[in-house]
Amino acid sequence: MTQQDRPPINWPATLMFIMTTLPVLFVLPWYLWEFEVSAAAWIAAGLLWMATGMAITAGYHRLWAHKAYKAHPIAKWALAIFGGMALQNSILIWATGHRSHHRHVDHKDKDPYSAERGFWFSHMGWMIRKYPSSDLDYNGMPDLVNDRVVMTQHRHYLWFALVPNFAIPMGLGLAFGDFWGFVLIAGFLRIVVSHHATFFINSLAHMWGRQPYTTANSARDNDLLALFTWGEGYHNYHHIFQYDYRNGIRWWQFDPTKWSIWGMSKLGLTSELKRVPEIKIEQARVNRELERMNEALQARESHSLIGEWRHQIDTEWVHFKDTLAQWADLQKSRIEAAREQVQETWEHSDIKSRIDAIDIEKALRQQRMRLRTLYREFELATADARPA
Repeated sequence: MTQQDRPPINWPATLMFIMTTLPVLFVLPWYLWEFEVSAAAWIAAGLLWMATGMAITAGYHRLWAHKAYKAHPIAKWALAIFGGMALQNSILIWATGHRSHHRHVDHKDKDPYSAERGFWFSHMGWMIRKYPSSDLDYNGMPDLVNDRVVMTQHRHYLWFALVPNFAIPMGLGLAFGDFWGFVLIAGFLRIVVSHHATFFINSLAHMWGRQPYTTANSARDNDLLALFTWGEGYHNYHHIFQYDYRNGIRWWQFDPTKWSIWGMSKLGLTSELKRVPEIKIEQARVNRELERMNEALQARESHSLIGEWRHQIDTEWVHFKDTLAQWADLQKSRIEAAREQVQETWEHSDIKSRIDAIDIEKALRQQRMRLRTLYREFELATADARPA
């Protein structure tokens, strides 16, 4: 691409990045060397990072971009205010662009921040210039354009972005007698850290990590990224099950955004939390294990034992298809029972369906564990066939 072919610079975003980054790079180190910063400034920075970061993850992302749950107006206004303070654009622009990312993930010309165009582009480059892939069409976003909170924040975005970013750090700085400490730490540093934490999901989370659910796109699960992105690091799961209000689906996975959404539901501030059925999750994981075995078989095609191993995997594929057929029959029977509209028949069918679903889920989980064992055994048995 020649200089003339490059899209024009997006000056509002570029200037914002310059104005927030330069004080962190050049003023903050000098200030920390010359002056003592109060503990209160660091604590405020942490709390504001959490509030603004989770307004993006719980609000911009899981509520507005993916409609993973519903929120009370009080919660929506709080998410809109702190989300604006994160300086990541309005809800309308952010959510519309993110839906385009999911719709065209990894497409070099249509995904707004495609990882296929490299780390820099997916991390920040897509915002520095006005690329055609970032053009937005709000015509297909009726839920957003008809949301009073979304549109109020969009029309008055500068107020949402600037007022709290000046008022809160400065006000706290005056109250605690550490004005510049609060401005630099709870203001500028917090914004820069929050920005790059979010940007890492668009870049690193599509390049570094594991893919336990799907290889249909570049998204990865990365436990380390989850630690400083408020649970957004389980990105492979998210890209296959984007409407789940959870990203970390296991109790031990660090997803404070999930916990906050669930906690607010107990206070009546959120409702209709969407969860992907465990049986669908197991289907995806078994399918991925089967793909991984096929990849390993293809890489050792010339090995003398390949025929024996291929027969075992073919048998596992048959088991998997049989299990999926059972699940399809179960869903069909539930629909037919509902159509009959006979209460006793429906209740009996629903109870039976739940028991059968548990059995199918158990069968899938057992197959997944069996496939993992087969994979390890295959790796050991064919170790001599690995390329040097």
